[in-house]
Amino acid sequence: MQATREDAGRARGHAGQRRSRKNKGMCGPDRPLLEANAAGVDVGAREMFVAVPPDRDRQPVRSFGTFTADLEELVNWLQQCGITTVAMESTGVYWIPLYEMLEQRGIQPCLVNARNMKNVPGRRTDWQDCQWLQYLHSVGLLRAAFRPNEQVCAARTILRYRGELVQMASQHVLHMHKALTQMNIQIHHVISDLTGVTGLAIVDAIVAGERDPAKLAQLRDRRIQADEHTIRKSLRGNWKTEHLFTLQQSRKLYRECLEHIAQCDQQIESLLKNIEPPENPGDPSLPADEAPSQKTKRRAGDFHFDVRGEIRKLFGVDVMRIPGIGTQALSLLSEIGNDLSRFPTAGHFASWLGLCPDNDISGGKVLWRGVRRIQNRAGQMFRMAAYSLHRSKTRLGDFLRRMKYRLGPKAATTATAHKIAVIFYTLVKNQVEYDDSLWAAQDAAHQQRAENKLKQLAQRLGYEIIKSQPTTTP
Repeated sequence: MQATREDAGRARGHAGQRRSRKNKGMCGPDRPLLEANAAGVDVGAREMFVAVPPDRDRQPVRSFGTFTADLEELVNWLQQCGITTVAMESTGVYWIPLYEMLEQRGIQPCLVNARNMKNVPGRRTDWQDCQWLQYLHSVGLLRAAFRPNEQVCAARTILRYRGELVQMASQHVLHMHKALTQMNIQIHHVISDLTGVTGLAIVDAIVAGERDPAKLAQLRDRRIQADEHTIRKSLRGNWKTEHLFTLQQSRKLYRECLEHIAQCDQQIESLLKNIEPPENPGDPSLPADEAPSQKTKRRAGDFHFDVRGEIRKLFGVDVMRIPGIGTQALSLLSEIGNDLSRFPTAGHFASWLGLCPDNDISGGKVLWRGVRRIQNRAGQMFRMAAYSLHRSKTRLGDFLRRMKYRLGPKAATTATAHKIAVIFYTLVKNQVEYDDSLWAAQDAAHQQRAENKLKQLAQRLGYEIIKSQPTTTP
């Protein structure tokens, strides 16, 4: 028994020596380096920990502050060490100043997902994290995140801020609804939109001090379906001071949000001019049957410039003709840009969007099957485009409803979003216009498959299907 324990201990010692030699070979000078001039940065709000190869400096790991002078000192030290590429985690927005400074100095930054390094045990301090990033990047185990060029990022910043302003404006509208309801002023239940011509005119008159329902009802626009008597009845209530104050503040903030949204539109339109269009764009002429319809009513979130014209010029094709895309094409431009050369195929593009299945297989057995759990703004936009096609009479709408019957609502939305993304990639990459007639062959194949299934079912039940001939009228 004693000999057996000694043999087991000796075997464990030999195994430990083999593991030590193996790890030493990976971390020592004989490790396979793909990026010899790589550095790693652990990004923080107040401090940056940087690691360079051990042979580049007597102190290969240093910490720097986040002030501009500190970041400049950091970049100077990297250049003195001969660093050409730097890996950093995408921590909040703290990485953006250093990322832009590295690009300006000619050092290639590699922005990586922090989730890819979370499963490594034993690395819990910033001092060790930057060294681990440097090692993973030097052996080529990190993949850089997709980030469009500087002009697209500038438009994306303003466009995201504009979206937040639109949400704030909608909140102020809800505050006006609440104040009117607490005063039992039911005008927002009589007219369809409180932010229309009639609604805002009545709210402005109430804020100005008008309380007579008859005079307020005279502000009714001729296009309102409700008659003046009904509007007069809805404008009788209790005019309490606290609710009037809330209504006044909400109306003022809503007006300011609209002004800021208009200013954002001007800034976005000027920034879009800095984005270079494709070298070989498609036909710039817009067919007469595809001309955008003139809206008689504007909403708070509508743009104040020709979105379709700008999108067609920057993408080279009219991607707004794809069912479900609409004005989201401008948001897609700000998220992915108009150059899709970073994605070799449509499959790579769909995988980056998170619209592809990810099967977890171990030992030949499927442990988990589903879509990767990632947060991608562009992928969410394609999902929203697919979700909006539930009642659409287009071919993509038929595809969504057919997939709902087979896979369920959630999987059908993802499958339709994947198809829209592939169509979007094909149009932009090949500079071809969307042609709905190309679906005819797929529809014919789908109908043929349905007929074959019916024939097989009838044959199994002992029946025979006879296709009726179309009747001709004399």
